Order: sequence, then structure tokens, then C-alpha cells
Amino acid sequence: MAFKITDECISCGACEPECPNAAITEGENIYVIDPTKCTECVGSFATKQCAEICPVDCCVPDEAHVESREALLAKWRTLHPGKEPKL
Repeated sequence: MAFKITDECISCGACEPECPNAAITEGENIYVIDPTKCTECVGSFATKQCAEICPVDCCVPDEAHVESREALLAKWRTLHPGKEPKL
């Protein structure tokens, strides 16, 4: 399942450089996560980096984009061709 950023975002920008897939960008009022690039950090880290760094806990699971771990890993492989995932 991809993550999303809620309206509680204070636009601090802490999450953007932490995303290994460049899925986080600055939106009009808050930062946003592209669900086609979000792998919940599967393949790169053991924990969800955006949720770990967010000072207001606004990075949350996006129920509209539910995916299995296998699907997230396949997406990671597409985003990072030729690299080996960190499991």
C-alpha cells in the first residue's frame, strides 16, 4: 500500500530527501506522494522513511492504494533496474 500525506502537513520538507524513490514532491499547499512510485521503502529500508522523519505524523497508509509486499518489491525493481533490493 502506498503512503499519503495528510492535510496536517506543515510543509517542512523533511520527508522529500528521505524518499528512496523520489515519490515525494512539493504540492500546492502540502507535500504529496506519488502512489506509482511509493513502495513503502520496500527494497530500500526496513522502515518507512517518510513516516519516521515526519515531525507531525502526517505520512500515513493510503487505503486507496493497497498492494502486497511482492507488488511493492516488483515496483521497486522497476524503479531501480539493475540494483539488488535490501531485504
